[in-house]
Amino acid sequence: MAGLVPVQKQLADSYGPAAGELESRYEQLRSAFSKTFHAEPECFARAPGRVNLIGEHIDYEGYGVLPMAIKQDTIVAVKKGGDKLVISNVDGNAYKTQTFETDPKQEVDVANHSWANYFMCAYKGAFELLEAKHSKVPEPCGLQIMVHGVVPLGGGLSSSAALVCSSMLAVLAAHGITADKSEVAEFAAKAERYVGVTSGGMDQAISMMGMLGVAKLIEFNPVRASDVVLPPNAVFVVANSLAVSNKAEAAPRRYNLRVVECRLAAIMMTLALGATPEASRSVQTLKDVEPKVAESLGSPGLDACLEAVHKHLHEAPYTHDELETALGVPLDSLYTGSPASLKVLQVAREGGGFKLRQRAEHVFEEEKRVLEFKAVCDGSASADDKLASLARIMNASHESCVRLYECSCPELEELTTKAKEAGALSSRLTGAGWGGCTVSLLAEGRVDEFLQSLRNSFYQSRISSGHTKEEDMPKVLFASKPSSGAAVLQI
Repeated sequence: MAGLVPVQKQLADSYGPAAGELESRYEQLRSAFSKTFHAEPECFARAPGRVNLIGEHIDYEGYGVLPMAIKQDTIVAVKKGGDKLVISNVDGNAYKTQTFETDPKQEVDVANHSWANYFMCAYKGAFELLEAKHSKVPEPCGLQIMVHGVVPLGGGLSSSAALVCSSMLAVLAAHGITADKSEVAEFAAKAERYVGVTSGGMDQAISMMGMLGVAKLIEFNPVRASDVVLPPNAVFVVANSLAVSNKAEAAPRRYNLRVVECRLAAIMMTLALGATPEASRSVQTLKDVEPKVAESLGSPGLDACLEAVHKHLHEAPYTHDELETALGVPLDSLYTGSPASLKVLQVAREGGGFKLRQRAEHVFEEEKRVLEFKAVCDGSASADDKLASLARIMNASHESCVRLYECSCPELEELTTKAKEAGALSSRLTGAGWGGCTVSLLAEGRVDEFLQSLRNSFYQSRISSGHTKEEDMPKVLFASKPSSGAAVLQI
């Protein structure tokens, strides 16, 4: 267990020395709540976004990842009231108020994608957690909700997980319940899938378990986190490519397609290693293949898995007919009960099949990089030598995301190139990719010069063209140290 979600009495408990800068934001949220609902909120719940330092697209394959929480977060004000769920936002022009029934069994309307769908995921997840972990489940009741989020949308910084986690905490807090961090992370990850994205668990885990000053190695089954102390001269800069990647809307062609490809790679590897088609079809993730690799090759570990990938999976895309012949069943039968995956199969048939070798190679190599990153941080080398090693690992991760996982885009490639030209030791895409943000590693003392150089080389033309605004630059380009995780605030 990771410990109970903290209930805090002052902003400094969550934000440290930066708390004074946040007072006006909480007052703005309180004022908006009062104006809308003619009452004061009973409490607030917050959850941060995250930047993933290393370990891209491997959490849903069961492998550990290494993110850190960032200072940008989503805050939810909540109060019991009325007989409906009324979901409002401080930015009411962009995010219209929506009303739902209180039944936690209601379906999420994925056909009509809405920002409030993420709250409904959280609402359902909160009651699923209560039913699984608590002896007495409270009766659903009306809730009044006001949201204020500053995690950039579509930027690969987990704005959706921040909203789901903070909303789930708000629902639990309104019913007087404090849960364990790892339980909330687990059920929030499952709940977010109701919007149609086959997500892993990294985003929710680091949002719940983040800590001031340290990154975290997040591992799964069960969800757990261990501290990773970064070199003291390491600074990470997050830069938004301004290419928006909406995971939910593009999932069948991008994110969910990769999830399906990874499972099919695991199934085909298991089959090639001697399992029956029936046994192979039960495999879910690439991590599940490790015991079979160790048994068949007499050698455990990730290097053996990579050897099996190169031996048993071919480079050309696999077709539906090829896979169905090998497995003896229609592919649809592997995904009964998963409309999101069935949609992927339809899209892939029209798009040229599945790249199994490339996806599997990325996953096993990326997990090796996660373990090496932590080992470098834990080691006794000098701070400068650690920076050089971390930079090499991060650059290799980006190359793999481009070449093997194919989740970059022209804007990300331009941004990473210009970041290195501006003095970054390394720069890589972070998050799902296909847009969103990069994370660059710099030595302390170079940050101000770097920010100005990147602003001139990448952002100035986009400011001039109206693609972004001068006043939004602090949200688009910023340095970050690890920040604290989610909490309930009674202030």
